Amino acid sequence: MELSDAMTILGRTPAVVDTLLAGLPDEWLHHNDGPGTWSAYDIVGHLLHGDATNFLPRARMIREHGTEKAFVPFDREAMLREEREPGEALLARLRAAREASLAELVALDLTPSDLDRRGTHPDLGEVTLGQLLSAWVAHDLTHVAQIGEVLARRYRDDAGPWRAFLPALDRTAEAE
Repeated sequence: MELSDAMTILGRTPAVVDTLLAGLPDEWLHHNDGPGTWSAYDIVGHLLHGDATNFLPRARMIREHGTEKAFVPFDREAMLREEREPGEALLARLRAAREASLAELVALDLTPSDLDRRGTHPDLGEVTLGQLLSAWVAHDLTHVAQIGEVLARRYRDDAGPWRAFLPALDRTAEAE
């Protein structure tokens, strides 16, 4: 786990998401695959909620409390209960939140030995700070892929026989 590499990927997520979604009509942003699935808009809201309540708060908790205090469970669907806003505003909030998150991560001044520090996850038990930060990167990349797939499925029926070569068109992006 290389912290600089992780920060590079985390820093790129808002630009990638912005490139995929900025300027798209609401019908694209809010399209999902049915009950129990998320739209691209929902996924961006989930990424925002993760920055606010998941990864950095848990990193701080590991630094401050180690394994003495378990993480607060992460509400994976909190964004579904928030008031809708224009897509451009949501994307702007993601950019600002991620910039602030990365600035705070830099301010933690983590050393390689810090990455071995342990915390307590409510479901997984003991985890290291390095594992937490690696999961953050993988979480981002997973949801960027999920955004691409939910957008692609708008062409599920229109792709005709090429659908046989496009497995994403037949996968359902279940809510995380």
